[in-house]
Amino acid sequence: MRGALVRASLRSLSTAQVRHVRAVRFDAAGDDVARIYREIERDSGVLAPPIVLHAPAPDVLAASWLMLRETVLVPGVVPRAQKEAVCTAVSEGNSCPFCVTMHSSMLRDLVGYRDGTILDPAARVAADWATANATSDTGAGRPVPFSVEQAPEMVGTAVTMQYLNRMVNIFLGERPMPPYAPAAALGPVRRVLVWLIKLAERRGPRPGASLDLLPEASLPADLRWAAGNAVIAEAYARGAAAIERAGHRSVPAQVRELVLEHLSRWDGRPIGLSRAWAEEAVVALPADRRPAGRLALLTALASYQVDQPTIDCFRAKQPDDRSLIDLTSWASLTAARRVGGWMRIRAEAIGTDSLPPTARSV
Repeated sequence: MRGALVRASLRSLSTAQVRHVRAVRFDAAGDDVARIYREIERDSGVLAPPIVLHAPAPDVLAASWLMLRETVLVPGVVPRAQKEAVCTAVSEGNSCPFCVTMHSSMLRDLVGYRDGTILDPAARVAADWATANATSDTGAGRPVPFSVEQAPEMVGTAVTMQYLNRMVNIFLGERPMPPYAPAAALGPVRRVLVWLIKLAERRGPRPGASLDLLPEASLPADLRWAAGNAVIAEAYARGAAAIERAGHRSVPAQVRELVLEHLSRWDGRPIGLSRAWAEEAVVALPADRRPAGRLALLTALASYQVDQPTIDCFRAKQPDDRSLIDLTSWASLTAARRVGGWMRIRAEAIGTDSLPPTARSV
């Protein structure tokens, strides 16, 4: 009962953190969004802002929820501490302070995390694997520190965070607090959030319970790392299909082609502080497509550089909230899938013939 009351009291805190789109409040949500909100509270412990921010596009909201739920929250063969270590490492690599704060807080409570060091050896190895495999070549020759059965959860957790980090960098602030809250309040709020998350974890979310939020879909070839876990494979197949539909709905074909072209040459390394590369790239687009192209490229490759003028320029052409969520989610997941495609797992997990050369363990 106490947990339920605290969760209810934090609902306004969760939606107050969302920027650039009109947040959908818990008490104003339509049927589809309301169901997902209830599931988020039940299975993650709190109305998590990184998922809530997707609510203007309910199908994309469902997709982001399925991917997070089945990889990170549902108990499986990978201990939660190792998943949180992967989440923290990926978030650090993507310069996502909001996500680093939340996942390092869980790590600190589960196994110890002090001065940037994970105290548990197994969790530390998991974080090192995630860091090494964030680029296309630095993981080469390194051992894969998990079993075949663990691959869908490990890679799925990393890919989910690659996706969410980009969305969070755009639509949330640096701290899991409303913008007007004093910095001193972060410590107590963080402790309450960790307590609620652990309560939900002890209840053990049931695998696959949310799959019916989206229609069935085939698993794309670049997501074959998920094939060893039927539920994770279903979650990613359905989620990826929904976000791909959103991309076709709101992202011009020329913009999608431009992003795919740049991602095909990207090796995972940071682009740098200058945005000159993006300005040069969008010159190839018709003038009315350039705002969407600029936003999509920055979202995929340098989400921390997306600022208010970039959003405003896009909104001058496509003013509705759903289009903004559609475009950024498509660009974010496309980049995350690129990273997942080169992450090294044991080849026998899905069959050597199914793996690209860069994704085979050495």
